[in-house]
Order: sequence, then C-alpha cells, then structure tokens
Amino acid sequence: MGERRHSALVRVTHWVTTLCFFALLVTGIEIVISHPRFYWGEQGNINTTPLFKIPIPASRESVPTGYGYVLPDQNGWSRYLHFQSAWALVLTGVLYFAYGVMAGHFRRNLFAGAFSWREVTSVLRRHLCFQRADSEEPGSYNALQRLTYLVVIFVLFPLVIWTGLAMSPAVVSAWPVLVTTLGGQQSARTIHFFVSISLFMFLVVHVAMIVFLGFTNRMRGMITGRTGTRLEDA
Repeated sequence: MGERRHSALVRVTHWVTTLCFFALLVTGIEIVISHPRFYWGEQGNINTTPLFKIPIPASRESVPTGYGYVLPDQNGWSRYLHFQSAWALVLTGVLYFAYGVMAGHFRRNLFAGAFSWREVTSVLRRHLCFQRADSEEPGSYNALQRLTYLVVIFVLFPLVIWTGLAMSPAVVSAWPVLVTTLGGQQSARTIHFFVSISLFMFLVVHVAMIVFLGFTNRMRGMITGRTGTRLEDA
C-alpha cells in the first residue's frame, strides 16, 4: 500500500495551484500579445520608447510591431480570468504557507540542515548528466531541490503577487506604496513578466525531473498521498 507521503491539504493546494498557474500562463500570454512592449517607470504607451519588445505581432492595430497584420484580440476575457485566477492562487498560497509553518512542513523538509554549495553543484551536475544517486529517495529533498523550492515559495511567488497587485488600480489607490517601491506600474509589469518567465522555467524543469526520477510513484504520491516506498511524511 505504501507509506504516507503528502497530506490532503498539500495535495489539494498543489493541484489548485497547478490549475491557477495554467490559467495565468494562458491568459498572461494573451495579455502580452495585446501589447508586446515593456517599459520602465510609471508611464508607457505606443509613443514611449520601450525598454525592450517581444518580436511578435500584437492583437491591436495601434501597437507598432513591424508586422502587417494583427492577432485576434482576446484581451477582455483573458484579463478577467487572469485576475480571478490570481486571487485564487493568493488564497491558496496563504493557506499552504500557514500549513507549512504550523505543521512544520517547511522546517522538516526545506530548512532541514545547512546548505552545502558543493552538494548543490554536485546534484546539479548529476541531473544535467541524467544520473540519479542510488540513495536518492522519491520523498527526500536534496540540497538543490530545497534551495529551488525556497526561492520559488519565498521569493518568486511573493514577488509575482506583489507586482501583480501593483498593476491593479483599485489596490494601488488604497496602497500606493506597492507600486512606488517598484518604480511605477510599468516597472511592475516588466518585473512581473520576468518573474513569470522564471516560474515557467521552474515548472518545465519540475515536470522533467518528475518524469526522470519516477513519474508513476511521484504522481501517485501527489494524487493519493501514498507512494510505493517507505517515506517520511512531508
């Protein structure tokens, strides 16, 4: 039957986060397509020199991209779904964070022992060569995994939420410090874009490592809460 791996709350928040992230990714791409130009500061429009631009056609004729055609504009529904998914992700993240602190999940699995950069680089080299250590259990977190999860949970997710809120007129009107600290709404949008790219890269590597290190056992653990090997509760 296997040993317990993930609690019900961890599994539920994991899959809700997965659905929210997928919705945010799809709608975020559509939002970028409507204006694939990025600026720094408070103001940014078609008459402003961009910090950089993505070489794709836009979904609005007024945006100068160098292409002689425009893509279908789905900006209305995509923005609505993007904001709804973002709030669902925030609430899920707050629940997961509270559980991680109170149940000792972070302390046992992510803050367990000091980091060794030699171990981090060793694990990275091994994974780049598609090698797995014999002692590497599906339920254990090596130094590279712990470092990555800490960055994602305590740096990237808070930053993507912060920059997202900084682009909301309603939120900014109540707490203008959210956007002024970042240098303006266009700065927040640019930072939001790069943080989102970082989270997407994490997702790609995360899925690839699940496939490489044992897709069936890890998926079983995240769906049923149990794996086929003896693992300590996460």
